[in-house]
Amino acid sequence: MKKIFILFLLITSTLSAQKKLDKLLNKWNKRNVPYMSVETLALPKTKAILLDAREEKEFNVSHLKDAVYVGYDHFKLKETVAKLPKDKDVKIVVYCSLGIRSETVAHKLIQEGYTNVYNLYGGIFEWKNNNFQVLDTLGNETEKVHTFSKNWSKWLKKGTKIYE
Repeated sequence: MKKIFILFLLITSTLSAQKKLDKLLNKWNKRNVPYMSVETLALPKTKAILLDAREEKEFNVSHLKDAVYVGYDHFKLKETVAKLPKDKDVKIVVYCSLGIRSETVAHKLIQEGYTNVYNLYGGIFEWKNNNFQVLDTLGNETEKVHTFSKNWSKWLKKGTKIYE
């Protein structure tokens, strides 16, 4: 009975956190880019080009394996497209901290003609919150995640929060 109660509490808290994240993303995003869940991206069969739409200092603290830094404040569409395959049907997943900045970058790729572009739901925070691996600039696994600001850091539940 005790195990069932603990399982119930875990499921309830997870659903509550997801509803809060949904509310945040609905507030900031236009939903003009489909989401991909971190669980789907983590599946071995999911092959995609990963683009990191955070700032360089955030990327340098940690990022997803094989991610390509494209930035946000200084994002350059032509430079990014030059890094991508000519096949505009290639699967591309763009992420940032939570999925707000990445929606903007992903939408620009869609406007450029890319047809298989996704925004990572919950970004690197949700990735880390689900115990998936992040790497530092040397390619080593790390617990550190740059949280952009103290205000946004409340969304990172696992790992070590870095602000600067």
